[in-house]
Amino acid sequence: MYAQALFLTGASLLLSPVLAWDSTPFSPPSVPLAVRTPYLSVWLPQGAGTALNDAWATFWNGDVAAWTGYVKVDGIPYVWLGAPNVPGAQKATQKSLEWTSTQSIFTLQAGTVDLTATFLSPIEPSDLVNQSLPLSYLAVSVASNDGKPHSVQVYTDITGEWITGVDTWTANWTTTTTGGVLTHQVQLANQARYEEVNDHVQYGAAYHATINTSGVTWQTGQDSVVRGQFIQNTNLANTADTNYRAVSYSWPVFAFVHNLGEVTTSTEPLVYVVGHVRDPAIQYITANNGRQDRSVLFWTRWRTAASAISAFIKDYPNALARANAFDAQVKADALKISSDYADIVALSIRQALGSIEITVSKDRFGRWNTSDITTFMKEISSDGNVNTVDVIYPAWPVFLYTNPALGKQLLLPLFEYQATGQYPNKWAVHDMGSSYPKAVGHNDGQDEAMQVEESGNMLIMALSHAQKSGDNSLLHKYYGLLDQWTQYLIQDSLVPAEQLSTDDFAGRLANQTNLAIKGIVGIAAMSKIADIVGDRAKAKNYSSIAASYVQQWQGYALSSDKTHLTLAYGEDSSWGLAYNLLADKLLGTNVFPQEIFDLQTQWYSSQAHDYGVPLDTRHTYTKSDWEIWTAGLVTSTEVRDLLISSVRKYAADGKNSHPLGDWYETADGSAEGFRARPVVGGHLALLVVPNHS
Repeated sequence: MYAQALFLTGASLLLSPVLAWDSTPFSPPSVPLAVRTPYLSVWLPQGAGTALNDAWATFWNGDVAAWTGYVKVDGIPYVWLGAPNVPGAQKATQKSLEWTSTQSIFTLQAGTVDLTATFLSPIEPSDLVNQSLPLSYLAVSVASNDGKPHSVQVYTDITGEWITGVDTWTANWTTTTTGGVLTHQVQLANQARYEEVNDHVQYGAAYHATINTSGVTWQTGQDSVVRGQFIQNTNLANTADTNYRAVSYSWPVFAFVHNLGEVTTSTEPLVYVVGHVRDPAIQYITANNGRQDRSVLFWTRWRTAASAISAFIKDYPNALARANAFDAQVKADALKISSDYADIVALSIRQALGSIEITVSKDRFGRWNTSDITTFMKEISSDGNVNTVDVIYPAWPVFLYTNPALGKQLLLPLFEYQATGQYPNKWAVHDMGSSYPKAVGHNDGQDEAMQVEESGNMLIMALSHAQKSGDNSLLHKYYGLLDQWTQYLIQDSLVPAEQLSTDDFAGRLANQTNLAIKGIVGIAAMSKIADIVGDRAKAKNYSSIAASYVQQWQGYALSSDKTHLTLAYGEDSSWGLAYNLLADKLLGTNVFPQEIFDLQTQWYSSQAHDYGVPLDTRHTYTKSDWEIWTAGLVTSTEVRDLLISSVRKYAADGKNSHPLGDWYETADGSAEGFRARPVVGGHLALLVVPNHS
């Protein structure tokens, strides 16, 4: 199928899986349940349609993160969350799923009552302390569906699988009441600071909490015993199992029951909090190969995890109101493009922001240094690096849209490190560390080399941050570094040597047309930066160089018949998504002529497969982030909508069951290896580029 067949309005809807329940706006590959940080990232795998009580919740990488829910109605127990096999309970019937930018809302029928479970992972861009909290909500309300009163009790538990990817390791746990909040805390018996195993961090603790109102009981112990206690006796025993053991040995669970008594109309929500807290969070390199421990920002407001949890759980009504307002604003903004676009954006924001942690340092007296706030991103799924420049870059639109300060905080560690002179290469570093959460740099210079890619990325992001925020501090403070990288781009952008681009899975290539675009825009960006800091001579010089390079580049990059840009110079039959042109629009550098944008628009209109336009001619796969970036640069609404609807069609096709993968096949909509990556933040590109937003 080629492009023309996809121009039908709503064509993507036709391929959504047929479900036994309503799923609005569509059934995603995996539903975000508690997605706040790289270590609090719990999902419901969907595939062609999986009810909330058809499967276990999983960590982003597919490891089980068991989360169980029962409801008892007039003495009859029903499972509404998870896939427990304790005998004696029926399965509730899922009626609907609705999700927004911040919430996933399930409604299930358990006999004569309907139960609504709202999983809220707040997006709080205007309050970075709130945004930094590694906590998420589950709110449950119940209502009679036959107009008659019914006796109702609600049960939930989590397991030790929330703290480790190795179930044979030993855990211990406690249950406490602080400030009217009941909290289960579970952690590994043997902890290893800053270490990961199977993408799970090996220190800190998981939490499961609820308000200690009348009618609440709790219990810790073997899964079959604790769940059986509820099924047979309604309430839990308020007892602790202190036989600390391996996570998988007699599976200890950490449970609560709320006895709601007689229920007719919808109850006030029962609010639960889940979280994963550790301190310190990040090991950070300083001058002279020093090391600094950095903590998550929320510690500046709360002295203990218990006080943070207490404040968080009691703030639920306000947090929900803020979330609803945020969801409505995002939807209104994205609907100005299209409904398909609004759907993609809503699915992307939790995933993107769930990759970051906002941190703060302490001064020499042990006091919080709130003038030193930096943000760290895990390159989830693809290799686990810290603050990978070419992962921050495709995700960049989500930060420009939600709060440009987050973008600045992501760039700061990269600038600060390279300003110490410890990184030996003349181009920009690829990342801040090979293994999250250790941001310890690459003093040997042996990071993955993406010379033009990362240098251009840093210049483009630094300028766009200043333009969106009005804060020029990065440009002034790190002008020397920005100029150094520009000098490198002048050497290697017009005719790039053989090297990797951000699409490193596609391999090295010389004379990359799209990479040259990035380098040239980077030089043009430096012209604007120089102008901002008052260096008029360099501003003029770099502007002249960029203009000259564009003229020469057109001679190299255009196919001989002038119908399209090639993938690499001189290879007439090759082509690719020239997504780096979007930066020229984002920054307003406008160094590439309009006819190039028109030319590529025409070309892409004839190159689409069933699920979009391939990344380039070497393969039939594509990247969803670059599809949307390309949608932001084309000059035809029809082609723009083709690209957008192709990504939505892929997201809704029911063929994949892990958090949205950005790398997929245009021929059949199957996902490649990536999952849950922050680059889906790039799906917000049309909300930050002039003429679209």
